[in-house]
Amino acid sequence: MELKLVTIDKPEDMNFILGQSHFIKTVEDIHEALVTTVPGIKFGLAFCEASGPCLVRYSGTDDKLTELAGKNAYEIAAGHSFIVFMDGAFPVNVLRTVSNVSEVCRIFCATANPTEVIIAETELGRGILGVIDGFRSKGIEGEEDIKARKEFLRTIGYKL
Repeated sequence: MELKLVTIDKPEDMNFILGQSHFIKTVEDIHEALVTTVPGIKFGLAFCEASGPCLVRYSGTDDKLTELAGKNAYEIAAGHSFIVFMDGAFPVNVLRTVSNVSEVCRIFCATANPTEVIIAETELGRGILGVIDGFRSKGIEGEEDIKARKEFLRTIGYKL
């Protein structure tokens, strides 16, 4: 077995979801879930097929995001993994819906942070062991940090 790191290539503030599913129908079902959850959402989706022709299957509502998803999925190249890049929506808006798609087995991450995907490669293929999502913790929040966090959530409209 060989371990590899794949760095997600994306614009700095672009959100994405990385997950694992189990069937080629994933592409159409996640597409439908996204457009019905957030009308007008811009996204690109790619899925690594794990049998047959083993192609990266893709869909989306935005050509650039779809190309970005396909490129990153091909770099990961781990069977039955999928990646969704979004613009004008955040993972918090769609994560529950994506998780509830019947083919989805797990979500590895949903983030805009710099991300590395830890891959194991064997003679059979590749699998995702986990992800490095962002940076190491630098401390424990204090009273001023708590106040700033609460104010930020209210400023961006996630809390009243």
